Amino acid sequence: LLLLPATVANFEANGQFGWISEITAYLAHGRPLYMALYVGLIVFFCFFYTAIVFNPEETADNLRKYGGFIPGIRPGKNTADYLDYILTRLTVVGAAYLAAVCILPEILISEYSVPFYFGGTSLLIVVSVTMDTVAQIHSHLLAHQYEGLIRKAKLRGRRG
Repeated sequence: LLLLPATVANFEANGQFGWISEITAYLAHGRPLYMALYVGLIVFFCFFYTAIVFNPEETADNLRKYGGFIPGIRPGKNTADYLDYILTRLTVVGAAYLAAVCILPEILISEYSVPFYFGGTSLLIVVSVTMDTVAQIHSHLLAHQYEGLIRKAKLRGRRG
């Protein structure tokens, strides 16, 4: 979304729309407007994703149906309100953390004129992919160990 004006400005080669070039200049990397919109979009999409993925009313209803409860909170609407309250607080902290991780490299790059771009978003992607890869390797190794145990159990079972 932040790169849309730059993309439109590249299509418009003969300079008929000068205002697009001005907007593109204000939204360049390292500019205050770019950073403010970047943080705003991060926070917005954190809350948007949370609202889509987690439904406190449904979770409260499932807790009530299956006999679960939160100590000190009445089942039903009170549980849903409590879950929504906790979820909002967690989302604020998570959004602030993500915004800090993503904006800090932008600030450092603009202040110290770093010749290469290594943003917080790419850092998050690299760490996430690395953690997922390690988890998959770990589960594969565990499955391989269990296969060995199953083979040993089958061999012992045939002898007995």
